[in-house]
Amino acid sequence: MELGLHGRKAIVSGASKGLGKACALSLAREGVDLTIMARTRADLRAAADEIASATGVAVQPVAGDFNVAADRARLLDACPEPDILVNNPGVRQVPTAYADIGEAEWRQWLNDHFLSSVTLIQQVAPGMCERGFGRIVNLSVSFIKFPQSGFAHTHAARLALSGAVAAMARDLVPHNVTVNTVCPGLFDTDALQTNLHGHAERGNTTYEAIVEDRKQNCPAGRFADPSECGDLVAFLCSAQAGFMTGQNIVNDGGVYQGIF
Repeated sequence: MELGLHGRKAIVSGASKGLGKACALSLAREGVDLTIMARTRADLRAAADEIASATGVAVQPVAGDFNVAADRARLLDACPEPDILVNNPGVRQVPTAYADIGEAEWRQWLNDHFLSSVTLIQQVAPGMCERGFGRIVNLSVSFIKFPQSGFAHTHAARLALSGAVAAMARDLVPHNVTVNTVCPGLFDTDALQTNLHGHAERGNTTYEAIVEDRKQNCPAGRFADPSECGDLVAFLCSAQAGFMTGQNIVNDGGVYQGIF
């Protein structure tokens, strides 16, 4: 399917590896020029070179921390009129008892997984509306649909973003600007491997046992390839997806058993 994106410009954060890089690559394959951000300069430069070489599009790397306002300002300086924004603050899932979460940690989670994304949306959306096209996609996690003990801090921040997006979406869609959230499950990324090793250490078990347990609990029976997230995001950014907005789209191989 031709997604109608050739020549568009996109900002993708957290794009040096994992799901962010997969999203950037899928967009690049559709002819989208990229401005990408990540904290580690060497990894970001390598990702930019790889994507540019594979697709022929222009890829502009901006090293920095998406959660720092000054770095986001540099990102917008590099791409002041994006047609597409993919917010990927990353995944940091260390279980913490609710009683042990201090005020500073609550505030840090709200900054990293709510304020950073929603502020950037507020900055780019007016220009998208004026130009008559915009696609905004936030990457979250599938378990915001089924909150778990030990993750009150991450649920609070991510659900705040989903709530804000749902309200904002109604104001933006008359201008052909959509905003959606993709909620991935277990994708085979470096972040997943780090999390699985951490679970094994905390649970006094083996990495292999944790992997087998996770796969058995997934109806698909496997971890997903990052491209399966990237291609979904690319479709949500397409010309054809202009009627879909304000949604939290779970992509987890059937783990979530709810209907809505």
